[in-house]
Amino acid sequence: MTLTIVGSQLGDEGKGALVDRWGGDADVVVRYQGGDNAGHTVVEGGAEYKLSLVPSGAVRGTVGVLGNGCVVNPNTLFTEIDDLRERGLDPDVRVARRAHVIMPYHRVLDGIEEEVKADDDAGDEVGTTGRGIGPTYEDKAGRRGIRVADLLDPDALREKLEYVVPQKRALVEDVYGIDLTGSEAQSAPGSRTQSGGDDRAEAFDVDALHEEFAAIGERLADEGMTVNCSDYLHRRREAGDEILFEGAQGTHIDVDHGNYPFVTSSNPTAGAAAVGSGVGVTTVGAGEVVGIVKAYLSRVGEGPMPTELDGDADEEALADEIRERGGEFGTVTGRPRRIGWLDLPMLRHAARVSGFTGVAVNHVDVLAGLDELKVCTGYELDGEALDTVPTTTDRWERCEPVYETLDTWEPFDSAAVAEAGYDALPEAAREYLEFVADEIDTPVYAVGVGPDREETVELTNPFEA
Repeated sequence: MTLTIVGSQLGDEGKGALVDRWGGDADVVVRYQGGDNAGHTVVEGGAEYKLSLVPSGAVRGTVGVLGNGCVVNPNTLFTEIDDLRERGLDPDVRVARRAHVIMPYHRVLDGIEEEVKADDDAGDEVGTTGRGIGPTYEDKAGRRGIRVADLLDPDALREKLEYVVPQKRALVEDVYGIDLTGSEAQSAPGSRTQSGGDDRAEAFDVDALHEEFAAIGERLADEGMTVNCSDYLHRRREAGDEILFEGAQGTHIDVDHGNYPFVTSSNPTAGAAAVGSGVGVTTVGAGEVVGIVKAYLSRVGEGPMPTELDGDADEEALADEIRERGGEFGTVTGRPRRIGWLDLPMLRHAARVSGFTGVAVNHVDVLAGLDELKVCTGYELDGEALDTVPTTTDRWERCEPVYETLDTWEPFDSAAVAEAGYDALPEAAREYLEFVADEIDTPVYAVGVGPDREETVELTNPFEA
């Protein structure tokens, strides 16, 4: 049995809470794409764990695997593991040897490239976290990346660094016109890296990089953290283990199926669970695929958002209210998220692309007590009615949402509802959930009514479906 968890919107849907809950029934939790730009928060017994790289199941004592589809910042990984250990946990995290490594020069280049886009007034900046995710995937596709396996072999590591670092230095100095040896290196964008504030020049120093990352390789080897991911998961399945695949971000920032170019550099959709882990598509496809949905819409970064509450003062005040109630601030960046009504064309696209067998709807409690409640059921574009997201960002940006107004519901005791079950939800809340399920032709498996693990109403356990 396998279960794949997929974000249905733009990320930040509360995937971590469901991975944590259902991870208790899994033996292994696998992150199959993304890097430390993908924050997820797990709450257990009032204790909050903010993770950006370690798989969510670590809080449950489940083995966590970072698959070959991930890009890994080892410093972030070690920091999160050490923090969890200091809090009394003992996370068992494995890293695929085929996963690519985020190097300091990737983070520097991420900052430079984003600032250049912002300065040219073309509006092309994506609003990245600056963590080097995109540049690392670029090097992977360009066949010049450094993989986890390379950190285990100091000679191979040096050879690869000597090949790629001069190229990166030339890109910064000759294309972007930045002097890495002078005072400009301190003042230009991205001059302080994510891992401790090193000078930019050190990010392009072969000897310094070799020393740092060879030592990282030693720790990975000493702690037995690296695996041949495909083989490891095959053997776990042969032993009868249950596997949960965890996607980062959401469908609509998928590099293939999202609103390009305002996307991440990998594939959060369910098909990537096979590619990013080395488990066959017949295995993933034979299991459950659950889309995680926030009961409204939020977004960090740039890009279209037809249902965004950003019109008059009343809309902006409503967005502020929902943002504060829902804690809508980026786990990784702290940036306030943009807020909008639930967008059903987005959910239809997500359900079709990943083949959802069920959905979990989170933050239903956040909408309680509102004066009005709307859902976008479709778009109008140039006189045409659409029920799904257009393929180009330009067309999506011009879409006018078509709304249906639904009944609101009063605030409720989340703990009491979670304990009593689905029927204890206010009637209007149940009607809202059933409306969504009907519109996307997918049953509701769970309802999030609060941040804690126990504040989830479970209708169907996908491991028992």
